[in-house]
Amino acid sequence: MSTFKAPKGTYDLIPPQSAQYLAVREAIAAPLRNSGYGYIETPGFENVELFARGVGESTDIVTKEMYAFETKGGDRLALRPEGTASVLRAALEASLHKAGNLPVKLWYSGSYYRYERPQKGRYRHFSQVGAEAIGAEDPALDAELIILADQAYRSLGLREFRILLNSLGDAECRPVYRAALQDFLRGLDLDEDTLRRAEINPLRVLDDKRESVQKQLTGAPLLRDYLCDACKAYHEEVRELITAAGVAFEDDPKLVRGLDYYTRTTFEFVHDGLGSQSAVGGGGRYDGLSEMIGGPALPSVGWALGVDRTVLALEAEGVELDLPSTTSVFAVPLGEEARRVLFAKVTELRKVGVAADFSYGGKGLKAAMKAANRSGARYALVLGERDLAEGLVQVKDMESGEQTAVGLNEVVAELESRL
Repeated sequence: MSTFKAPKGTYDLIPPQSAQYLAVREAIAAPLRNSGYGYIETPGFENVELFARGVGESTDIVTKEMYAFETKGGDRLALRPEGTASVLRAALEASLHKAGNLPVKLWYSGSYYRYERPQKGRYRHFSQVGAEAIGAEDPALDAELIILADQAYRSLGLREFRILLNSLGDAECRPVYRAALQDFLRGLDLDEDTLRRAEINPLRVLDDKRESVQKQLTGAPLLRDYLCDACKAYHEEVRELITAAGVAFEDDPKLVRGLDYYTRTTFEFVHDGLGSQSAVGGGGRYDGLSEMIGGPALPSVGWALGVDRTVLALEAEGVELDLPSTTSVFAVPLGEEARRVLFAKVTELRKVGVAADFSYGGKGLKAAMKAANRSGARYALVLGERDLAEGLVQVKDMESGEQTAVGLNEVVAELESRL
């Protein structure tokens, strides 16, 4: 046993389970790549202020969950707790918005970090795939991202997830609602921290998961009743576009999400098979975030889907992904000369795109064939001294057990055609 273990609340991705995570990432990314989104990768840590300004000083993410530290040079940095602020910062720094082709459409994949109580489906280190469309205010963009996420989940075989949809209004109508909500909250029996949060950003209180708080929120004013005409029309078009695409959703007037930068469209993907931690992803429009972090006005929309949560959702539905075998051909040499010849054939197979592995360590035939079985290979190549002298190699079908002799010079082409 090693002296060291993975830190509390984190996990290691190891084979064979890691193949499932890779397949989920690929399935989420595939529709994005087909829709004009280019890949972006940002550092694992950023200036603390980027998240304090963008995500929000009053959010749990910034006040309780962010891993912040000071470098030897005195810089205040934080491990990224989410992806949107980092991606927007990178796009602004590279002046992607000045290239004349808006929106800038980007997708990303990576690890994120939040200090919170570890539990099933919620880790201190987690993986997400995200997408951002920066620089355009268009209901079709909001609808596009929701439809692409739905497409990704369905391509994996998920069926029991739900899409929750709401509008958070804009700078015109939200202040009126904010004042009405604050008046309502001041009349409740809330603890000091929650009352302080209500004064900074009352929508955060609606997102409070404690039952003692939720019970008191019955009868709270709803934002949909305060939306201005422009926000109502925008939201209705988003709804119509999603409906026309055949994507089912549920209107949720209490949905606010846990970040301060959202405006207008906000949405969440939930799966009831995951218990209390039911969210598998979410997102929305963040028209003012660019200005919050020092950039120009760039209305934008995006989402992030949890890879870990999606894997748990697949397990909850009993969906088994059809994962390709990591090895198609396993080579078993018997003797030193056969070892050199067969290793060269394995290299040739790999060059033509056939997944091939080799019996390393000088194993005997029995142990080597056990390794071939464990590898999941469809075919085993067995080369002994007699076959070598005749210029042949034995090709064994690991499913049927049938074994045929093939010329050494023809075996690569033969396997390539079979596979």
